[in-house]
Amino acid sequence: MTKVALRPYALLPRQYDERKVLASTVDPWGRALWLICPDARFPYRWGGRDVPAPAKLPFDALVVISDRGQVRERTLRGVAVDPVAFDALPGGGFVLAGSGAPNARSGQVFGPDGRSRRRLALGTHLTHLVADSRAGFWTGYADEGIYSGDDVSAGGLVHWDNRGNHAGSLHPPKPYQHVADISAINVSDAVAHATYWPGAPLVTTGPGGTLRIRALPISGPLGLATRGDRLLLLGGREQGIDTRGNTVHRLQLTGDEAAVVGRDDLVFPNGDPVRRYARPVCRGPRIFLRTPRTVRQWWVLTVPVRAAARRGACGGVVSGGQDDEPHDRKQCPAFPCRLHGGRGRRRGGVGRVLRRRDHPAR
Repeated sequence: MTKVALRPYALLPRQYDERKVLASTVDPWGRALWLICPDARFPYRWGGRDVPAPAKLPFDALVVISDRGQVRERTLRGVAVDPVAFDALPGGGFVLAGSGAPNARSGQVFGPDGRSRRRLALGTHLTHLVADSRAGFWTGYADEGIYSGDDVSAGGLVHWDNRGNHAGSLHPPKPYQHVADISAINVSDAVAHATYWPGAPLVTTGPGGTLRIRALPISGPLGLATRGDRLLLLGGREQGIDTRGNTVHRLQLTGDEAAVVGRDDLVFPNGDPVRRYARPVCRGPRIFLRTPRTVRQWWVLTVPVRAAARRGACGGVVSGGQDDEPHDRKQCPAFPCRLHGGRGRRRGGVGRVLRRRDHPAR
């Protein structure tokens, strides 16, 4: 198989103690977030690192936000749960999820001022907490939670508004009506794509209910990304094929089904295979990953745009690349360049003419 490399995405600045990070994520606006407990203790080790826990409840938590290299801080006052996951909400607030017994108030919503707005039951054995940029957040659960007797976890995939009000759960039609475990969730705007067990269905759902279900040839993926009619699945089991946790499956969506069109091995930029990773955060065409040994570094895998040529807002042809931002000739640092129909210019007034493959838009 060919290899596909992760790209570095975000890094926690060195002035913060990585060991005291309780949870980390990438929010709906692409910002990397780290939730830090300044007075953390370390009751045990797992996965090669000390696992932090609050010394007492409630406590004041520090949220470090990295937005395209710009770092700022927020303080959440009166955190009353031991967070295992969190995310930023539309309107400037945050939602935190802790562990707890069935039907316990294991969740907490904070307003934009950093003060607690409410405690709520977010279910037990939560495996996914992913906010969207418009309507609230989604939670997904493992089979231990779905069959625990917890009223919330029994929904499998649950939607909430940004105030923490229950807004619906997954009710797929036959023959996919049985939901025993949510394996992967991708949230973009107010739409969620999820895979679950048994079987290998891909469900697309939104605030108005289930939109579509497709049968996949791969079950139990840990990450998924989508762009148009193309799908990336990270990990999972494909019948008759020996695959590993770092296998990236490339699929083409057709009608109510999907076909595998290729497979790649996921590697780091230096070529080392990605052998282990924490549960990914999936948003639109991107899968964000970190390793179990560190919460400092986030990596990203992106569904590439089609290789066919496309035209930017300036009319210049922009082909290939990692994102879909329109290319404006007024913002082109190399204008007039060959990409815009010009003869090109020399770098700094000397040297060779800027060629298409060196163009900043690529």
